[in-house]
Amino acid sequence: MTQLAEARTTGSFGMLLDVVAAGNVLVLSGAGLSTESGIPDYRGPTGLARRATPMTYQTFTASAAARRRYWARSHLGWQHIGQAAPNRGHYAVAELGRRGLLAGIITQNVDGLHQAAGPVMGTVMGGADVTELHGSLHRVICLSCGQRTARTDLHRRLAAANPGWDAGSTALINPDGDAVLGDAATESFRVVDCALCHGALKPDVVFFGENVPRPRVEACYAMVERASSLVVLGSSLTVMSGLRYVRHAAKVPVPVVIVNQGSTRGDRYAAATLDAPLGQTLTALVAGLEER
Repeated sequence: MTQLAEARTTGSFGMLLDVVAAGNVLVLSGAGLSTESGIPDYRGPTGLARRATPMTYQTFTASAAARRRYWARSHLGWQHIGQAAPNRGHYAVAELGRRGLLAGIITQNVDGLHQAAGPVMGTVMGGADVTELHGSLHRVICLSCGQRTARTDLHRRLAAANPGWDAGSTALINPDGDAVLGDAATESFRVVDCALCHGALKPDVVFFGENVPRPRVEACYAMVERASSLVVLGSSLTVMSGLRYVRHAAKVPVPVVIVNQGSTRGDRYAAATLDAPLGQTLTALVAGLEER
């Protein structure tokens, strides 16, 4: 019996099916949902230990050399992240949205794959009802004037500024989209600035040492309070930015169901937990709804 087949015989899958069928579900997604798209996570069964010290907001803003190292690694990593496609888990979540079963999505991921899978809230604002808790690698922000631009535009500008730059195609990619490169490979990289004001550019994501904007935090708390259930997909809930919403749901109370490969910090707050592959489980969930 496969892991998923075994899971389907348990009360946990039945409860997942029940809460989703009832509708008004708030999804909280994490890196485990994107592993089947070829984006590694840190803590799941396919997780990778970080091979480079994470860039902090303080280091990035204080040092031009640090920004050069970051953008060299990120420029290479974007060639992988930017080409990633939604997997069956993302498409299953989008299908739940099209059926009117979702109250919204809060994602800890910065890969944009929920939106790429298609509208998740029927015709209402297309995929804009996905709240990107930690921002998105698909956007770049100027630290001086605040202008946001598409990452694809920056990628073209960086490629033009670095003709012939080749750090090797075998570089390992971290879950947050930067490649593992040595100092020698990054020292020759040329960074470009904001095309409008020449300020320093930063990916529109929340760095280590940086806080999620308070309005976004509060909006997510409100989403939890309006939902009938909270379903966690592919998150170990190791960091507080996601765990706080599970704790808040338990306090409201809103029932919590967690689907993840491996245990999570939120398990004790959950009405049910399901340890199973995300793509298979969510595909089976949609099929189960059709059988009702």
